[in-house]
Amino acid sequence: MGLVERDLKVIWHPYTQMQTAAAPIPIVRGQGALLFDENGKTYIDAVSSWWVNIHGHSHPYIAAKVADQLTKLEHVIFAGFTHNGAVELAERLLNILPNNQAKAFYSDNGSTAVEVAIKMCLQYWHNKGLPRTKILAFKNAYHGDTFGAMAVSGRSAFTNVFESLLFDVVFIDLPNKRNIADLKSQISSLKSNLACFILEPLLQGSAGMLMYEAKYLDELIAHCKHENILTIADEVLTGFGRTGKPFACDHLHQQPDVMCFSKALTGGTMALGLTTCTLDVYNAFLSDDKLKTLFHGHSFTANPIACAAALASLDLFMLPETNANIQRIANKHTNFGLTIKGHGKLKHVRQLGTIIALEWETGVGTSYFSDLRDKLYNYFLDAGIILRPLGNVLYILPPYCITDNQLDYIYSKIEEALTLF
Repeated sequence: MGLVERDLKVIWHPYTQMQTAAAPIPIVRGQGALLFDENGKTYIDAVSSWWVNIHGHSHPYIAAKVADQLTKLEHVIFAGFTHNGAVELAERLLNILPNNQAKAFYSDNGSTAVEVAIKMCLQYWHNKGLPRTKILAFKNAYHGDTFGAMAVSGRSAFTNVFESLLFDVVFIDLPNKRNIADLKSQISSLKSNLACFILEPLLQGSAGMLMYEAKYLDELIAHCKHENILTIADEVLTGFGRTGKPFACDHLHQQPDVMCFSKALTGGTMALGLTTCTLDVYNAFLSDDKLKTLFHGHSFTANPIACAAALASLDLFMLPETNANIQRIANKHTNFGLTIKGHGKLKHVRQLGTIIALEWETGVGTSYFSDLRDKLYNYFLDAGIILRPLGNVLYILPPYCITDNQLDYIYSKIEEALTLF
């Protein structure tokens, strides 16, 4: 029995209607930007395997560091214990994050990093004896699939079943020149009960790679600070170079109180989540009263193997050639965008750093369930390219090791798709 047949007997895949979906593609090996299936077909991983892989698959440096760590310490409970990998990773990350970030709390994925951030902010006010229960978020946001993360995400077909179980959130539009004054006024009217404002800085990924300007986000964060409202930057997608700078918040003058990380944190090697915060947030939990403790933890919090992978990934990320590759990809995207901008079938072409998104004109708006999405997805798979459209939005979000030739091949197939669909 082949791998696919075995899979279909026992596996339930994410975001997949198992009754109608095509059989999964059996991947047996990865190298650089390429994945290989059991039949020998090669695929360019143009979406970094759900946005996690930044250095390429099976990177030998990360593999060596993980293998070495496995012979030393595979795991230890992180309540009451510590280990070098967790301490070093926190030290090094805090050194390159915005300078107001002072403490690191480990978890195990992006959704849980967001859950931690929300709990930090809600309990911050409770511990101060000034409980606030409302959370502010952007419309169309996506912060994860656990219940707290779903609650602060935009309501959609993905959350409809659970609507009555999600806590109430105030949703506002992305800021721009026309609405910034109204948004600030709305925030001021809610300030007495707003615990925090959670946001995806500059880029709403799952919403269709929607992008907005840093200067207006700066204004909103500054206004929240003025009104004494905590801010959370969800950098699960945007962290580690995706936007052209190490972190999306590096494009800002104002800085959030809390930040969330996962995905590229380990270079795509394994699951790890991290939530950082200011000393002010941390100090609100320091007390002789044990009830002011942050009661949150996971069995695999600060797993030493994951920390070793993250440290190795950080080593690679800090190399000059990685930054050069980030800028190279950004420049390639810019040039490609100029060649297709104004195409009759495209409603919009947008780019931020290493991410470029092409929005097909469908006449009916964005739909995750459109036939166009499936046609594009299958077309690119046939061409040996993994691109996973968000409805009618096709995007490229590659590992930084992708070659110019591989990018040019992707671009050429997109141009071909524009003649077909």
